[in-house]
Amino acid sequence: MRIRVLGIGMGPRHVTPEVAEALRGTDYVLAPRKSADDGLLAVRRAICERHGVELVAVPDPARDRGDPADYPAAVAAWHDARAAAYERELARRRGTAGFLVWGDPSLYDSTIRVVGRLAGRLRATWDVLPGISAPQLLAARHRIVLHEVGRPVHVTTARRLREAVDGGQENVVVLLGGDPDLSGLADWTIWWGANLGAEGEELAHGRVGDVLPGLAAARERARAAAGWVMEIHLLRRVR
Repeated sequence: MRIRVLGIGMGPRHVTPEVAEALRGTDYVLAPRKSADDGLLAVRRAICERHGVELVAVPDPARDRGDPADYPAAVAAWHDARAAAYERELARRRGTAGFLVWGDPSLYDSTIRVVGRLAGRLRATWDVLPGISAPQLLAARHRIVLHEVGRPVHVTTARRLREAVDGGQENVVVLLGGDPDLSGLADWTIWWGANLGAEGEELAHGRVGDVLPGLAAARERARAAAGWVMEIHLLRRVR
C-alpha cells in the first residue's frame, strides 16, 4: 500500500505538474464529506475528474467547533476519529491512495499527522508533495513581500492573533478563522483576501480602521459565489 499527500492550492488551477503526475498514478483519492452539499468536496471531485481518478467520500466525524477548555485534546480526538474512518477504507481498498490538501500540507493542516499514524498501522509507504500555500497567494495578489527588510513574519491563527500581538509580534500572517479580534489595531495596515485563486475571490488593503467595516460584506460575497469561504490576512504595525 502507498499513500500520497498532495497539496492542491485552492483548486484545479493550482495543481502543479508534479501533483498532477502523482494523481494519475493513484488508484483513488480519499476525501472528507462534511455535509450533503459540501462545496469543498465538489472542488476535490472536479480535480479528480480532470485527472481521471476515483474520489471516495468519507463522512467526516463531528468536531467541536467552539472553544473547548482543552482545545488540543478536542482536536486530537477529532484526528483519532478521522484516522479510524480513513483506515477502514484504506484497509479494504489497499493500492495507492491520495489525499488532497488545501494549500500546502505543511501549514495548518493535519493530514500529515493523520497519514503518518495510518501508515504505521497499515505498513504503508507514504510521501508528501507540496502545493501553493495561502500566504504565497496573498503576497502575490497584493504584490508584496510578507516581511520587511531584515525582519521576521509570524504565522498564526485567528484564534491566537491576540496572543501574538500582546507578545510583541508586529508583522503577522493570520489563517483559519473569519472575523478576528482586531480591536486596538485600527492604525495597523492589513492585506486581506478570501477564496484566493478560486471563485468569488475578494481582496482588501489599507488601514485596519478603514478596511474593517467592509470585510463582513466582502466575506459574504465570497461565500455566496463559492458556497464556502477561506480567508487570510497580513497585519503590520505602522512604524
